[in-house]
Amino acid sequence: MRKWCLPRRMAFAGLASLAIVAVLAPVAAAANELLEKRESLYNNIFIFGDKDAVSMTFGQNKRYYTESAMQLSDPGGLSVEYTRYMTVGVAYPPKIERIAEIGLGGGRTVSYLSASLPDTGILAIELDKDVVDLAKKYFKFQESARLRAVVSDGRAFLLKDSAKWDVILIDAYRGPFVPFHLLTREFYTLVKSRLNPGGVVVQNIEPSTMLFDSASATLKSVFPSVDLYDGGGNVVAVGYDGPQLSQAELLARAAKVQARYKLRYDLTKLAAERRVLNRPTGKILTDDFAPVETMRAIEQKNEKWKEQTEAPR
Repeated sequence: MRKWCLPRRMAFAGLASLAIVAVLAPVAAAANELLEKRESLYNNIFIFGDKDAVSMTFGQNKRYYTESAMQLSDPGGLSVEYTRYMTVGVAYPPKIERIAEIGLGGGRTVSYLSASLPDTGILAIELDKDVVDLAKKYFKFQESARLRAVVSDGRAFLLKDSAKWDVILIDAYRGPFVPFHLLTREFYTLVKSRLNPGGVVVQNIEPSTMLFDSASATLKSVFPSVDLYDGGGNVVAVGYDGPQLSQAELLARAAKVQARYKLRYDLTKLAAERRVLNRPTGKILTDDFAPVETMRAIEQKNEKWKEQTEAPR
């Protein structure tokens, strides 16, 4: 999970404080003491913390990106706004028995879902073993009979494991970019083949650091229906097969799940914020052409996704 980017001069002592306060109003005080630095095979990982909060930050090319944050006084909450919208995916399928997430971060989203959905088995797929270790050490991520973590590349795991899922969450970043092989038509085709009937893929997209037009066009080239949610700077995309759900049907499904599980972040309120993607304009990314890590959307593109959507009916 990630959202924020800061120049080097803002890093270290003030990094987490600046990052979290700028985006997360619910966080009363941000973590600013460096608790641990770890150089893994894939990331330079910094853990910041104080009496109120803890955050996980990745360093890349002299820039720093906060991947996860947690309030120590409220470890069961989702203090990062877009992660709340990631949970709206459970409103869509006819059943919610199995959820997979590609990209663990601090493990807050899967921990919340595991606590909220006692009948659901959840698997977190994380490339970096050190991320898993640090999530357990600092973010209260705990494996159980219903919540497991596996160290693997997400695409490689789906290729070798033919299990079906009701929801597949994708929240994997390296610095500012989704790894290109997790953003192509071939990848989404694989994801689609691993979904149960009525299942959905839910992906975190940040339009300030990746080309939203191409990401959304590629997703829609595989999934006929794509709904979008504004997660406070990030965009959460929900892709699914078949015709677009009417707003009345989606709200009815959300209300049914909400009534059963009484989730802290009300699914009916989240679902009410849906926008429908109808007119994607970007170039479709494929395994042969996916220069995602050379693409940088200009600042004005942050709101462009709304021009490609309409209010659902």
